[in-house]
Amino acid sequence: MEGLNLKKSFIVFLVGLYIFTGTITVHGEESGGVNLAEESTSAVLMERDTGEILFEKNSKEQLPPASMTKVMTMLLIMEAIDSGKIKWSDMVRTSERAASMGGSQIFLEPGEEMSVEDMMKGIAIASGNDASVAMAEHLAGSEEEFVKLMNEKAEELGLKDTHFVNSNGLPAENHFSSAEDLAVMAKELLKYEEITKYTSLYEDYLREDTDDKFWLVNTNKLVKFYPGVDGLKTGFTNEAKYCLTASANKNGMRVIAVVMGAPTPKERNRQVSEMLDYAYSQYEIQPRYERGDVLGEAKISKGSTRTVPVQADENISLLMKKGESVEGITERLELEEPLAAPIEAGTPVGTLYVEKDGEILSESVVVAELDVSKATLWTLMKRSTSSLVGRDGF
Repeated sequence: MEGLNLKKSFIVFLVGLYIFTGTITVHGEESGGVNLAEESTSAVLMERDTGEILFEKNSKEQLPPASMTKVMTMLLIMEAIDSGKIKWSDMVRTSERAASMGGSQIFLEPGEEMSVEDMMKGIAIASGNDASVAMAEHLAGSEEEFVKLMNEKAEELGLKDTHFVNSNGLPAENHFSSAEDLAVMAKELLKYEEITKYTSLYEDYLREDTDDKFWLVNTNKLVKFYPGVDGLKTGFTNEAKYCLTASANKNGMRVIAVVMGAPTPKERNRQVSEMLDYAYSQYEIQPRYERGDVLGEAKISKGSTRTVPVQADENISLLMKKGESVEGITERLELEEPLAAPIEAGTPVGTLYVEKDGEILSESVVVAELDVSKATLWTLMKRSTSSLVGRDGF
């Protein structure tokens, strides 16, 4: 990291925090003889907090993602809301191009204005291609510029088998993703829990105060028929067949299941349901920290403050096979410091490692909680004087 010249490790031993017997096993392997997603081209099952893969089938194969593309579109919208760039109440104007999108749509008219919140409902519930393009244009000026942001985010997330050409997933040459990449996108999107307020709705309405009241029905039927399912996005084209990136939250454990290339929607839903059944019958989670929990402080060089609190950037948990236990767990908070001011809130400043017997069980990025500006010359002078007084006893 630029401007960082020293690294210091803080070791926190939590021996006895979890006093159990037994050992931890590696979960990132195909689920030992269990037949899942047999009628799909590709699939993956991931525990959200740890990112552990519980099952996979051709999970890196590059395939058309259809409307599951909108997982990335929703992620960029949520990031813009989280950063304050846009608000839920902002009005979004529909261009002629956005209104011309075919496939799934909420039938936006050219010049029609709708709030960001209603546009998100149109995307999350009804998979509106027109709403996706309208939001892309609102955020980036054009869909082409928005697609650049999508691909930049994919690169930032380390997605090797993903390339976007549009914001909605309509068939296009060189537009592809993989089951594993889609799970990673979903993992990132679910950092913003508020998204499930929309993706979990089975039905809702748009334009309620007009004569054009429009009924939305979720394309993901599992939000109604599988307990705990609260998202995220279906997909279908003739080329992609039936696809689903699903999320479920039960017993404190959030699971992501992706199926690509199922022959029918009924088969797609059955396969995802069986994957979720497998996850919840075989695994459990040991929560450690929630996103935003403060984990320590990092020193800052020439900042307006001498230190900055560091916090978890996402939920931090330990995944266990049911019947397994652990003992002797330790945590190691490794911070890169002193940090060079200025520092923006959300800047990665280190990593929290959860370990057992020297083996890393999980690693999670920690970030600065607050903005820290450069210290003024006057502040630096006062600190220098204070240091001299303390050292020489003036």
